[in-house]
Amino acid sequence: MAKGDDAVRRKKNKVQRKKLSRKNDSSTVSARIASIIAAKKRRKSGKRRMCQGMCFSLPTPDDPFNERLDKKDISKRETNKSMTSKRDRKVSAKRKDDGPAKGSVLGHDMEVDNLEKVNEKVTASNVGKTRHIGSGRLEIRPDGKKAGVNGNRELACESSDGPSKYLILCLETIVDSLYPDGTYNGEEGKRLFLNPWGIEFWKCYSAGKDILETSGSPSDFEQIAWIASTAADVISRREKEGHLITGPFLLFIVPSKEKALKVRSLCKPLKAQGVHTVSLHPGASIDHQISGLQSCEPEFLVSTPERLLELVSLKAIDISGVSMLVIDCMESTSGGCYLDTVKSIKQAISGKPHTTVFFNSFSNASVPAVQNVLNGFVYRLSLNDSVASQSACIIQSVHVCSSKEEKIKKGIHALDNACCNQITPQPFKVLYIVGKNNDVRKLVSAVKFKGYSISTSFYSNIMDSENSPDCGSRMRPAVSIIDTKHVSSTDLGEYGVVIVPDFVQSVDDYVQILTRMARHTVNGVLHSFLTKDDARHAESLIGILEQCGQAVPEELRNL
Repeated sequence: MAKGDDAVRRKKNKVQRKKLSRKNDSSTVSARIASIIAAKKRRKSGKRRMCQGMCFSLPTPDDPFNERLDKKDISKRETNKSMTSKRDRKVSAKRKDDGPAKGSVLGHDMEVDNLEKVNEKVTASNVGKTRHIGSGRLEIRPDGKKAGVNGNRELACESSDGPSKYLILCLETIVDSLYPDGTYNGEEGKRLFLNPWGIEFWKCYSAGKDILETSGSPSDFEQIAWIASTAADVISRREKEGHLITGPFLLFIVPSKEKALKVRSLCKPLKAQGVHTVSLHPGASIDHQISGLQSCEPEFLVSTPERLLELVSLKAIDISGVSMLVIDCMESTSGGCYLDTVKSIKQAISGKPHTTVFFNSFSNASVPAVQNVLNGFVYRLSLNDSVASQSACIIQSVHVCSSKEEKIKKGIHALDNACCNQITPQPFKVLYIVGKNNDVRKLVSAVKFKGYSISTSFYSNIMDSENSPDCGSRMRPAVSIIDTKHVSSTDLGEYGVVIVPDFVQSVDDYVQILTRMARHTVNGVLHSFLTKDDARHAESLIGILEQCGQAVPEELRNL
Protein backbone atom coordinates (compact mmCIF):
# COMPACT_ATOMS: atom_id res chain seq x y z
CA MET A 1 0.00 0.00 0.00
CA ALA A 2 1.51 3.29 -1.03
CA LYS A 3 2.20 5.90 1.63
CA GLY A 4 0.69 9.34 1.46
CA ASP A 5 2.61 12.56 1.01
CA ASP A 6 2.12 13.55 4.66
CA ALA A 7 3.63 10.34 6.00
CA VAL A 8 6.63 10.69 3.71
CA ARG A 9 7.18 14.27 4.82
CA ARG A 10 6.99 13.38 8.56
CA LYS A 11 9.51 10.58 8.10
CA LYS A 12 11.89 12.88 6.23
CA ASN A 13 11.67 15.58 8.94
CA LYS A 14 12.35 12.98 11.65
CA VAL A 15 15.52 11.90 9.91
CA GLN A 16 16.67 15.48 9.62
CA ARG A 17 16.04 16.14 13.35
CA LYS A 18 18.11 13.10 14.28
CA LYS A 19 20.99 14.34 12.14
CA LEU A 20 20.87 17.78 13.78
CA SER A 21 20.78 16.31 17.31
CA ARG A 22 23.76 14.07 16.55
CA LYS A 23 25.61 17.06 15.15
CA ASN A 24 25.15 19.16 18.38
CA ASP A 25 25.81 16.25 20.72
CA SER A 26 29.16 16.63 22.48
CA SER A 27 29.73 12.88 22.27
CA THR A 28 29.79 12.92 18.45
CA VAL A 29 32.03 15.96 18.05
CA SER A 30 35.65 16.59 18.79
CA ALA A 31 36.94 17.33 22.30
CA ARG A 32 37.50 21.00 21.50
CA ILE A 33 33.97 21.54 20.24
CA ALA A 34 32.55 19.59 23.21
CA SER A 35 34.38 21.87 25.71
CA ILE A 36 33.04 24.96 23.99
CA ILE A 37 29.48 23.60 24.13
CA ALA A 38 29.87 22.68 27.84
CA ALA A 39 31.26 26.12 28.71
CA LYS A 40 28.33 27.78 26.96
CA LYS A 41 25.85 25.67 28.92
CA ARG A 42 27.59 26.55 32.21
CA ARG A 43 27.49 30.26 31.44
CA LYS A 44 23.77 30.10 30.75
CA SER A 45 23.02 28.17 33.96
CA GLY A 46 25.27 30.29 36.22
CA LYS A 47 27.57 27.41 37.18
CA ARG A 48 31.31 27.36 36.74
CA ARG A 49 34.28 25.10 37.20
CA MET A 50 37.19 25.85 39.54
CA CYS A 51 39.47 26.47 36.55
CA GLN A 52 37.09 28.98 35.01
CA GLY A 53 37.05 31.74 37.64
CA MET A 54 35.38 34.36 35.44
CA CYS A 55 33.00 32.02 33.67
CA PHE A 56 29.75 32.88 35.46
CA SER A 57 26.69 34.98 34.85
CA LEU A 58 26.72 38.68 35.70
CA PRO A 59 24.98 40.00 38.88
CA THR A 60 21.43 41.29 38.58
CA PRO A 61 19.42 43.73 40.74
CA ASP A 62 17.49 40.77 42.17
CA ASP A 63 20.70 38.86 42.90
CA PRO A 64 23.51 41.43 43.38
CA PHE A 65 25.91 38.90 44.93
CA ASN A 66 25.13 36.07 42.49
CA GLU A 67 23.96 33.80 45.28
CA ARG A 68 21.06 32.08 43.58
CA LEU A 69 22.87 28.76 43.77
CA ASP A 70 24.84 27.37 46.67
CA LYS A 71 28.57 27.58 46.05
CA LYS A 72 30.91 25.01 47.46
CA ASP A 73 34.24 25.80 49.09
CA ILE A 74 37.02 25.96 46.53
CA SER A 75 39.57 24.46 48.87
CA LYS A 76 39.22 22.73 52.23
CA ARG A 77 42.62 24.03 53.29
CA GLU A 78 41.26 27.58 53.75
CA THR A 79 39.14 26.70 56.78
CA ASN A 80 40.67 29.39 59.01
CA LYS A 81 39.83 32.19 56.61
CA SER A 82 37.39 34.61 58.22
CA MET A 83 34.26 34.89 56.11
CA THR A 84 31.16 36.91 56.75
CA SER A 85 27.77 35.24 56.74
CA LYS A 86 25.23 35.80 54.00
CA ARG A 87 22.93 37.54 56.45
CA ASP A 88 25.59 40.15 57.24
CA ARG A 89 26.43 40.64 53.55
CA LYS A 90 22.79 41.16 52.59
CA VAL A 91 22.46 44.85 53.18
CA SER A 92 20.48 47.32 51.17
CA ALA A 93 22.31 49.79 48.98
CA LYS A 94 20.05 52.68 49.98
CA ARG A 95 22.74 54.43 52.01
CA LYS A 96 25.73 52.65 50.59
CA ASP A 97 27.60 55.79 49.70
CA ASP A 98 27.07 57.50 53.04
CA GLY A 99 30.16 58.12 55.09
CA PRO A 100 30.61 57.19 58.74
CA ALA A 101 28.78 59.42 61.20
CA LYS A 102 30.94 61.18 63.73
CA GLY A 103 29.75 62.86 66.88
CA SER A 104 29.91 63.16 70.61
CA VAL A 105 27.42 61.12 72.58
CA LEU A 106 27.14 61.22 76.37
CA GLY A 107 30.36 63.17 76.69
CA HIS A 108 32.56 60.69 74.77
CA ASP A 109 34.10 61.28 71.38
CA MET A 110 33.32 58.36 69.19
CA GLU A 111 33.02 57.30 65.56
CA VAL A 112 30.22 54.97 64.52
CA ASP A 113 30.07 53.35 61.11
CA ASN A 114 27.13 54.21 58.97
CA LEU A 115 24.50 51.57 59.52
CA GLU A 116 22.92 50.00 56.50
CA LYS A 117 19.54 48.38 56.63
CA VAL A 118 19.75 44.67 57.14
CA ASN A 119 17.91 42.82 54.40
CA GLU A 120 16.30 40.30 56.70
CA LYS A 121 12.82 38.89 56.33
CA VAL A 122 10.91 39.72 59.50
CA THR A 123 7.73 37.71 59.68
CA ALA A 124 4.88 40.12 60.35
CA SER A 125 2.24 38.24 62.28
CA ASN A 126 -0.20 38.53 65.14
CA VAL A 127 0.43 37.51 68.71
CA GLY A 128 1.83 34.03 69.14
CA LYS A 129 3.93 33.89 65.97
CA THR A 130 7.67 34.24 66.01
CA ARG A 131 9.52 37.10 64.36
CA HIS A 132 12.75 35.80 62.83
CA ILE A 133 15.34 38.45 63.44
CA GLY A 134 19.06 38.71 63.85
CA SER A 135 20.50 38.65 67.33
CA GLY A 136 23.40 40.93 66.49
CA ARG A 137 24.06 44.14 68.35
CA LEU A 138 25.59 47.48 67.50
CA GLU A 139 28.73 48.03 69.51
CA ILE A 140 29.15 51.67 70.53
CA ARG A 141 32.71 52.31 71.63
CA PRO A 142 33.88 55.55 73.24
CA ASP A 143 37.51 55.01 72.19
CA GLY A 144 36.87 55.95 68.57
CA LYS A 145 37.43 52.42 67.19
CA LYS A 146 35.14 51.05 64.58
CA ALA A 147 32.69 48.38 65.65
CA GLY A 148 32.99 45.57 63.17
CA VAL A 149 35.30 43.08 61.47
CA ASN A 150 38.42 44.26 59.63
CA GLY A 151 37.25 47.87 59.88
CA ASN A 152 34.33 47.35 57.50
CA ARG A 153 30.72 48.38 57.94
CA GLU A 154 29.71 45.06 59.44
CA LEU A 155 28.01 45.00 62.83
CA ALA A 156 29.57 43.52 65.92
CA CYS A 157 27.09 40.67 66.09
CA GLU A 158 28.23 39.11 69.35
CA SER A 159 28.47 42.35 71.35
CA SER A 160 25.88 43.35 73.94
CA ASP A 161 27.29 46.83 74.50
CA GLY A 162 24.69 48.55 72.36
CA PRO A 163 21.19 48.31 70.91
CA SER A 164 20.40 45.32 68.71
CA LYS A 165 20.22 45.49 64.93
CA TYR A 166 16.48 44.92 65.10
CA LEU A 167 16.06 47.98 67.35
CA ILE A 168 18.06 50.06 64.86
CA LEU A 169 15.89 48.65 62.07
CA CYS A 170 12.74 49.76 63.91
CA LEU A 171 14.14 53.27 64.36
CA GLU A 172 15.04 53.51 60.69
CA THR A 173 11.59 52.19 59.75
CA ILE A 174 9.91 54.98 61.71
CA VAL A 175 12.16 57.64 60.20
CA ASP A 176 11.74 56.37 56.63
CA SER A 177 7.97 56.22 57.03
CA LEU A 178 7.57 59.75 58.41
CA TYR A 179 10.38 61.30 56.36
CA PRO A 180 10.36 59.43 53.03
CA ASP A 181 12.35 62.19 51.34
CA GLY A 182 15.18 61.84 53.86
CA THR A 183 14.71 65.31 55.36
CA TYR A 184 15.01 64.13 58.99
CA ASN A 185 17.72 66.08 60.76
CA GLY A 186 18.27 65.11 64.36
CA GLU A 187 20.21 66.86 67.07
CA GLU A 188 23.48 68.19 65.65
CA GLY A 189 22.70 66.40 62.39
CA LYS A 190 22.96 62.93 63.95
CA ARG A 191 20.98 59.90 62.96
CA LEU A 192 18.14 58.81 65.23
CA PHE A 193 20.03 55.81 66.60
CA LEU A 194 22.71 58.21 67.91
CA ASN A 195 20.25 60.30 69.92
CA PRO A 196 21.79 60.82 73.42
CA TRP A 197 18.46 60.58 75.20
CA GLY A 198 17.60 57.34 73.44
CA ILE A 199 20.93 55.72 74.29
CA GLU A 200 20.53 56.68 77.96
CA PHE A 201 16.95 55.36 77.95
CA TRP A 202 18.08 52.05 76.48
CA LYS A 203 20.79 51.71 79.13
CA CYS A 204 18.33 52.38 81.96
CA TYR A 205 15.76 49.98 80.56
CA SER A 206 18.39 47.27 80.06
CA ALA A 207 19.39 47.71 83.72
CA GLY A 208 15.76 47.30 84.83
CA LYS A 209 15.43 50.78 86.35
CA ASP A 210 12.27 52.87 86.45
CA ILE A 211 12.82 56.24 84.79
CA LEU A 212 11.80 59.75 85.81
CA GLU A 213 12.14 62.11 82.86
CA THR A 214 12.52 65.64 84.23
CA SER A 215 13.21 67.74 81.13
CA GLY A 216 9.96 69.61 81.80
CA SER A 217 8.34 68.94 78.41
CA PRO A 218 6.05 66.23 77.00
CA SER A 219 7.50 63.34 75.05
CA ASP A 220 8.76 64.28 71.58
CA PHE A 221 9.36 62.38 68.34
CA GLU A 222 12.77 60.98 69.23
CA GLN A 223 11.70 59.83 72.69
CA ILE A 224 8.54 58.09 71.46
CA ALA A 225 10.47 56.40 68.64
CA TRP A 226 13.10 55.05 71.05
CA ILE A 227 10.47 53.81 73.53
CA ALA A 228 8.46 52.06 70.81
CA SER A 229 11.54 50.52 69.17
CA THR A 230 12.87 49.27 72.51
CA ALA A 231 9.52 47.65 73.30
CA ALA A 232 9.38 46.03 69.85
CA ASP A 233 12.90 44.68 70.33
CA VAL A 234 11.99 43.12 73.70
CA ILE A 235 8.84 41.54 72.22
CA SER A 236 10.78 39.99 69.35
CA ARG A 237 13.46 38.60 71.66
CA ARG A 238 10.88 37.11 74.01
CA GLU A 239 8.98 35.47 71.17
CA LYS A 240 12.23 34.14 69.77
CA GLU A 241 12.90 32.55 73.15
CA GLY A 242 9.50 30.87 73.02
CA HIS A 243 7.49 33.20 75.26
CA LEU A 244 3.95 34.03 74.19
CA ILE A 245 2.73 37.63 74.37
CA THR A 246 -1.01 37.34 75.04
CA GLY A 247 -1.89 40.98 75.76
CA PRO A 248 -0.65 44.55 75.45
CA PHE A 249 3.07 44.79 76.19
CA LEU A 250 3.41 48.59 76.16
CA LEU A 251 0.82 50.87 77.78
CA PHE A 252 1.28 54.55 76.86
CA ILE A 253 -0.95 56.85 78.95
CA VAL A 254 -1.45 60.29 77.39
CA PRO A 255 -3.44 63.32 78.58
CA SER A 256 -5.48 64.06 75.42
CA LYS A 257 -6.88 62.69 72.19
CA GLU A 258 -4.41 64.71 70.10
CA LYS A 259 -1.43 63.21 71.89
CA ALA A 260 -2.89 59.71 71.55
CA LEU A 261 -3.20 60.13 67.78
CA LYS A 262 0.36 61.49 67.58
CA VAL A 263 1.84 58.56 69.48
CA ARG A 264 -0.12 56.07 67.38
CA SER A 265 1.05 57.69 64.13
CA LEU A 266 4.68 57.30 65.26
CA CYS A 267 4.17 53.64 66.24
CA LYS A 268 2.13 52.74 63.15
CA PRO A 269 5.19 52.09 60.87
CA LEU A 270 6.13 49.18 63.15
CA LYS A 271 3.10 47.28 61.87
CA ALA A 272 5.37 46.04 59.09
CA GLN A 273 7.41 44.34 61.83
CA GLY A 274 4.33 42.67 63.29
CA VAL A 275 3.70 45.22 66.07
CA HIS A 276 0.14 46.57 66.17
CA THR A 277 -0.85 49.81 67.93
CA VAL A 278 -4.35 50.80 69.09
CA SER A 279 -5.31 54.24 70.45
CA LEU A 280 -8.21 54.71 72.89
CA HIS A 281 -9.58 58.19 73.56
CA PRO A 282 -12.92 59.90 74.24
CA GLY A 283 -13.17 61.16 70.66
CA ALA A 284 -14.45 57.78 69.38
CA SER A 285 -17.48 55.69 70.27
CA ILE A 286 -16.82 53.24 73.06
CA ASP A 287 -18.78 50.51 71.25
CA HIS A 288 -16.58 50.98 68.20
CA GLN A 289 -13.44 50.70 70.34
CA ILE A 290 -14.75 47.56 72.08
CA SER A 291 -15.44 45.86 68.74
CA GLY A 292 -11.98 46.89 67.52
CA LEU A 293 -10.29 45.41 70.58
CA GLN A 294 -12.17 42.14 70.10
CA SER A 295 -10.93 41.81 66.52
CA CYS A 296 -7.31 42.79 67.24
CA GLU A 297 -4.79 41.93 69.91
CA PRO A 298 -2.46 44.94 69.99
CA GLU A 299 1.07 44.90 71.36
CA PHE A 300 1.02 48.68 71.98
CA LEU A 301 -1.89 50.42 73.69
CA VAL A 302 -2.11 54.24 73.68
CA SER A 303 -4.94 55.66 75.76
CA THR A 304 -6.18 58.45 77.97
CA PRO A 305 -6.56 57.32 81.61
CA GLU A 306 -10.32 57.88 81.87
CA ARG A 307 -11.23 55.92 78.72
CA LEU A 308 -8.80 53.12 79.58
CA LEU A 309 -10.24 52.72 83.07
CA GLU A 310 -13.75 52.65 81.61
CA LEU A 311 -12.83 49.88 79.16
CA VAL A 312 -11.06 47.92 81.90
CA SER A 313 -14.17 48.11 84.10
CA LEU A 314 -16.23 46.74 81.16
CA LYS A 315 -13.65 43.93 80.74
CA ALA A 316 -13.11 44.93 77.14
CA ILE A 317 -9.32 44.94 77.56
CA ASP A 318 -6.99 43.08 79.89
CA ILE A 319 -3.93 45.06 80.97
CA SER A 320 -2.79 42.71 83.71
CA GLY A 321 0.15 41.52 81.62
CA VAL A 322 1.55 44.96 80.73
CA SER A 323 5.34 44.90 81.03
CA MET A 324 6.14 48.51 80.08
CA LEU A 325 4.21 51.52 81.38
CA VAL A 326 4.76 55.06 80.09
CA ILE A 327 2.93 58.02 81.64
CA ASP A 328 3.19 61.23 79.64
CA CYS A 329 2.60 64.68 81.20
CA MET A 330 2.39 63.48 84.80
CA GLU A 331 0.87 66.43 86.59
CA SER A 332 -2.12 67.32 88.73
CA THR A 333 -4.04 69.48 86.27
CA SER A 334 -7.11 67.30 86.80
CA GLY A 335 -6.81 67.35 90.56
CA GLY A 336 -7.20 64.22 92.63
CA CYS A 337 -9.30 62.55 89.92
CA TYR A 338 -6.29 62.18 87.62
CA LEU A 339 -4.15 60.71 90.39
CA ASP A 340 -6.85 58.25 91.44
CA THR A 341 -7.33 57.13 87.84
CA VAL A 342 -3.61 56.48 87.33
CA LYS A 343 -3.43 54.59 90.63
CA SER A 344 -6.39 52.42 89.62
CA ILE A 345 -4.76 51.65 86.28
CA LYS A 346 -1.52 50.59 87.94
CA GLN A 347 -3.41 48.40 90.40
CA ALA A 348 -4.99 46.59 87.44
CA ILE A 349 -1.49 45.61 86.27
CA SER A 350 -0.18 42.47 87.94
CA GLY A 351 3.49 42.38 88.73
CA LYS A 352 5.85 45.35 88.52
CA PRO A 353 6.04 46.85 85.04
CA HIS A 354 8.98 48.96 83.95
CA THR A 355 7.66 52.50 84.41
CA THR A 356 8.69 55.71 82.66
CA VAL A 357 7.17 59.02 83.82
CA PHE A 358 7.47 62.29 81.89
CA PHE A 359 7.30 64.89 84.66
CA ASN A 360 6.63 68.27 83.07
CA SER A 361 5.49 70.17 86.16
CA PHE A 362 7.94 71.20 88.87
CA SER A 363 5.36 72.31 91.45
CA ASN A 364 4.93 70.59 94.81
CA ALA A 365 1.33 69.76 93.96
CA SER A 366 2.47 67.26 91.32
CA VAL A 367 5.02 65.46 93.49
CA PRO A 368 2.53 63.16 95.34
CA ALA A 369 1.24 61.84 92.01
CA VAL A 370 4.75 60.82 90.97
CA GLN A 371 5.51 59.34 94.39
CA ASN A 372 2.47 57.08 94.13
CA VAL A 373 3.60 55.76 90.74
CA LEU A 374 7.35 55.52 91.35
CA ASN A 375 7.84 54.14 94.85
CA GLY A 376 11.10 52.30 94.38
CA PHE A 377 14.56 52.73 92.94
CA VAL A 378 14.46 55.19 90.02
CA TYR A 379 16.84 56.76 87.56
CA ARG A 380 16.61 60.44 86.69
CA LEU A 381 16.90 61.02 82.96
CA SER A 382 17.19 64.56 81.65
CA LEU A 383 19.37 66.42 79.20
CA ASN A 384 18.28 69.72 80.72
CA ASP A 385 20.84 71.18 83.14
CA SER A 386 18.50 73.70 84.76
CA VAL A 387 18.10 73.72 88.53
CA ALA A 388 14.36 73.01 88.28
CA SER A 389 14.96 69.97 86.08
CA GLN A 390 17.76 68.48 88.16
CA SER A 391 15.89 69.01 91.45
CA ALA A 392 12.48 67.73 90.34
CA CYS A 393 10.50 65.88 93.04
CA ILE A 394 12.80 67.18 95.81
CA ILE A 395 10.95 69.13 98.49
CA GLN A 396 12.84 72.21 99.69
CA SER A 397 11.89 73.04 103.26
CA VAL A 398 13.28 76.36 104.52
CA HIS A 399 13.07 77.22 108.24
CA VAL A 400 13.81 80.60 109.81
CA CYS A 401 15.05 80.28 113.39
CA SER A 402 15.99 82.76 116.09
CA SER A 403 18.87 80.83 117.72
CA LYS A 404 21.24 77.93 117.18
CA GLU A 405 19.44 75.82 119.78
CA GLU A 406 16.21 76.21 117.86
CA LYS A 407 17.94 75.09 114.65
CA ILE A 408 19.18 71.90 116.33
CA LYS A 409 15.74 71.23 117.79
CA LYS A 410 13.96 71.72 114.45
CA GLY A 411 16.60 69.61 112.70
CA ILE A 412 15.91 66.68 115.04
CA HIS A 413 12.20 67.17 114.48
CA ALA A 414 12.77 67.01 110.71
CA LEU A 415 14.73 63.80 111.23
CA ASP A 416 11.84 62.27 113.16
CA ASN A 417 9.37 63.28 110.46
CA ALA A 418 11.56 61.74 107.78
CA CYS A 419 11.55 58.46 109.70
CA CYS A 420 7.84 58.41 110.55
CA ASN A 421 6.64 59.61 107.12
CA GLN A 422 8.75 57.18 105.16
CA ILE A 423 6.81 56.16 102.03
CA THR A 424 9.10 53.59 100.45
CA PRO A 425 9.76 50.30 102.24
CA GLN A 426 13.47 50.55 101.47
CA PRO A 427 15.67 52.19 104.13
CA PHE A 428 16.98 55.60 103.16
CA LYS A 429 19.92 57.65 104.33
CA VAL A 430 20.05 61.02 106.08
CA LEU A 431 22.95 63.45 105.81
CA TYR A 432 23.77 66.36 108.12
CA ILE A 433 25.95 69.09 106.60
CA VAL A 434 27.37 71.24 109.37
CA GLY A 435 29.34 74.47 109.14
CA LYS A 436 32.65 75.40 110.68
CA ASN A 437 31.05 77.35 113.54
CA ASN A 438 28.58 74.60 114.42
CA ASP A 439 29.02 72.70 117.68
CA VAL A 440 29.12 69.15 116.35
CA ARG A 441 29.14 67.65 119.83
CA LYS A 442 25.78 69.18 120.72
CA LEU A 443 24.32 67.90 117.47
CA VAL A 444 25.71 64.39 118.03
CA SER A 445 24.38 64.34 121.58
CA ALA A 446 20.92 65.45 120.44
CA VAL A 447 20.79 62.83 117.68
CA LYS A 448 21.96 60.03 119.98
CA PHE A 449 19.47 61.11 122.61
CA LYS A 450 16.68 60.34 120.15
CA GLY A 451 18.09 56.84 119.68
CA TYR A 452 19.79 57.27 116.30
CA SER A 453 23.19 55.89 115.39
CA ILE A 454 25.44 58.34 113.57
CA SER A 455 28.80 58.57 111.89
CA THR A 456 30.97 61.66 111.96
CA SER A 457 33.03 60.38 109.03
CA PHE A 458 31.83 61.25 105.54
CA TYR A 459 33.29 58.02 104.14
CA SER A 460 30.93 55.68 106.00
CA ASN A 461 27.55 55.50 107.64
CA ILE A 462 26.00 53.25 110.25
CA MET A 463 22.69 51.41 109.88
CA ASP A 464 20.77 50.96 113.11
CA SER A 465 18.14 48.21 113.00
CA GLU A 466 16.61 49.04 116.37
CA ASN A 467 13.07 50.40 116.45
CA SER A 468 12.57 54.09 116.93
CA PRO A 469 10.52 54.96 120.06
CA ASP A 470 8.40 57.42 118.04
CA CYS A 471 7.97 55.41 114.82
CA GLY A 472 6.79 52.04 115.95
CA SER A 473 8.37 49.21 113.99
CA ARG A 474 9.70 51.24 111.08
CA MET A 475 13.35 50.90 110.18
CA ARG A 476 15.41 53.93 111.07
CA PRO A 477 17.39 55.77 108.42
CA ALA A 478 21.16 55.82 108.39
CA VAL A 479 22.55 59.15 109.64
CA SER A 480 25.86 60.67 108.56
CA ILE A 481 27.48 63.98 109.46
CA ILE A 482 29.98 65.77 107.23
CA ASP A 483 31.56 69.20 107.09
CA THR A 484 30.77 71.70 104.34
CA LYS A 485 34.26 71.35 102.91
CA HIS A 486 33.56 67.68 102.14
CA VAL A 487 30.41 68.34 100.10
CA SER A 488 32.18 68.30 96.74
CA SER A 489 33.88 64.97 97.47
CA THR A 490 30.81 63.20 98.87
CA ASP A 491 28.37 61.19 96.80
CA LEU A 492 25.18 63.04 97.69
CA GLY A 493 23.05 60.99 95.30
CA GLU A 494 22.56 58.18 97.82
CA TYR A 495 21.04 60.45 100.49
CA GLY A 496 17.29 60.93 100.38
CA VAL A 497 17.14 63.53 103.20
CA VAL A 498 19.74 66.28 103.65
CA ILE A 499 19.63 68.60 106.66
CA VAL A 500 21.69 71.80 106.71
CA PRO A 501 21.57 73.24 110.28
CA ASP A 502 23.86 76.13 109.34
CA PHE A 503 23.08 77.66 105.98
CA VAL A 504 25.92 77.32 103.47
CA GLN A 505 28.28 80.18 102.72
CA SER A 506 26.82 80.86 99.25
CA VAL A 507 23.73 80.03 97.24
CA ASP A 508 25.92 78.19 94.73
CA ASP A 509 26.74 75.63 97.41
CA TYR A 510 23.03 75.29 98.10
CA VAL A 511 22.35 74.64 94.39
CA GLN A 512 25.15 72.07 94.29
CA ILE A 513 23.59 70.14 97.17
CA LEU A 514 20.11 70.42 95.68
CA THR A 515 21.04 69.14 92.22
CA ARG A 516 23.24 66.27 93.43
CA MET A 517 21.16 64.72 96.22
CA ALA A 518 18.46 62.01 95.99
CA ARG A 519 19.38 60.81 92.51
CA HIS A 520 17.59 57.47 92.89
CA THR A 521 14.36 58.40 94.65
CA VAL A 522 11.39 60.72 94.21
CA ASN A 523 11.04 61.31 97.97
CA GLY A 524 14.00 63.64 98.49
CA VAL A 525 13.78 66.43 101.08
CA LEU A 526 16.25 69.26 101.68
CA HIS A 527 15.92 71.06 105.04
CA SER A 528 17.69 74.40 105.41
CA PHE A 529 17.80 76.59 108.53
CA LEU A 530 18.47 80.31 108.47
CA THR A 531 18.80 83.08 111.02
CA LYS A 532 18.96 86.86 110.76
CA ASP A 533 22.66 86.53 110.03
CA ASP A 534 21.80 84.77 106.75
CA ALA A 535 19.52 87.57 105.48
CA ARG A 536 21.92 88.31 102.61
CA HIS A 537 21.01 84.95 101.02
CA ALA A 538 17.24 85.40 101.32
CA GLU A 539 16.64 87.06 97.96
CA SER A 540 18.65 84.51 95.95
CA LEU A 541 17.07 81.63 97.85
CA ILE A 542 13.57 82.95 97.13
CA GLY A 543 14.43 83.07 93.42
CA ILE A 544 15.49 79.41 93.45
CA LEU A 545 12.35 78.34 95.29
CA GLU A 546 10.12 80.16 92.81
CA GLN A 547 12.04 78.75 89.86
CA CYS A 548 11.52 75.21 91.16
CA GLY A 549 7.83 75.78 91.95
CA GLN A 550 8.37 75.47 95.70
CA ALA A 551 6.44 77.24 98.42
CA VAL A 552 8.16 80.33 99.83
CA PRO A 553 7.66 80.78 103.59
CA GLU A 554 6.44 84.16 104.73
CA GLU A 555 9.21 84.27 107.35
CA LEU A 556 11.79 84.05 104.55
CA ARG A 557 10.21 86.96 102.68
CA ASN A 558 10.24 89.02 105.87
CA LEU A 559 13.84 88.10 106.48
